[in-house]
Amino acid sequence: MPSWSEVVSAAPELAATVQARFDAYGLALLATLRRDGSPRISGIEPLFALGELWLGMMPGSRKALDLLNDGRFALHSATTDKQVTQGDAKVSGLAVLVDGEADIARFREAFASSAGAPPPDGPLHLFRADVREMSVVRPGGDHLDIDWWRSDSGVKHVDRK
Repeated sequence: MPSWSEVVSAAPELAATVQARFDAYGLALLATLRRDGSPRISGIEPLFALGELWLGMMPGSRKALDLLNDGRFALHSATTDKQVTQGDAKVSGLAVLVDGEADIARFREAFASSAGAPPPDGPLHLFRADVREMSVVRPGGDHLDIDWWRSDSGVKHVDRK
């Protein structure tokens, strides 16, 4: 699965747009799968840094336990208006647990640099996203402009009425 830097290399313009939508507010909705297969939606502050898309969360949180059981996820950018004038971005793939102390220290430093304050002290569950697909949906007057990338098929575009 591709790291974020590999996604950027494969689809630079779309990746920049997707990242900008997530970076605009720093908040997103994370969809995970519960043990029984039903979906769960949780808030999260994703971080694009060091060539990766990072998902950090409190240890023992339901979303962390979901990802430890089944790493499949979908991430949706924060939507701030009904007209979605800036567009909606989505990323999905597989969350891979990061447990090396050096990688966690790199994440903490990058988080502090990005957020202006470090993440809370103490343990955390940290995942790196292996990205399988991403998309942006934007209003285009009388239609929707939809751009997406999949790791197995590249970039596509459609105007949907």
